Amino acid sequence: MAATDTATDREAITAVVQLYIDGAADGDAEKLKEAFDERAWMFGALGDQRFDVPITSMIEMAAAQPMNAAGNYRATITAVASTGDAATATLEESGCWGTVSFVDYFLLSRIDGTWKIVAKSFAHTGGEMPTG
Repeated sequence: MAATDTATDREAITAVVQLYIDGAADGDAEKLKEAFDERAWMFGALGDQRFDVPITSMIEMAAAQPMNAAGNYRATITAVASTGDAATATLEESGCWGTVSFVDYFLLSRIDGTWKIVAKSFAHTGGEMPTG
């Protein structure tokens, strides 16, 4: 693959992950629907509670509880790798709903020429959900 193709793919993959970041931060379901393939799933746990759900459920949760509700959400893409029509991206999030932190692993596929997130797996790395 030519270097320009790789750079173009990286930019496109990063743009899709940025759609996730913006959508999760603000509870913007339309941005999240644009980022994910509708068949995608999310897997992970927050404390003892598993969240192994279809992406439509995750989008509903994000719309109901935007991650930037407390105003200090931060997200940094720490890795992107791709080969042909397959890619991965790693995202570190902090300040979710105030104090919660995650590391997200995204699996992406180029489907009909467009990069889409087809799976999200996450690890809860710190903080507790606010009560009430």
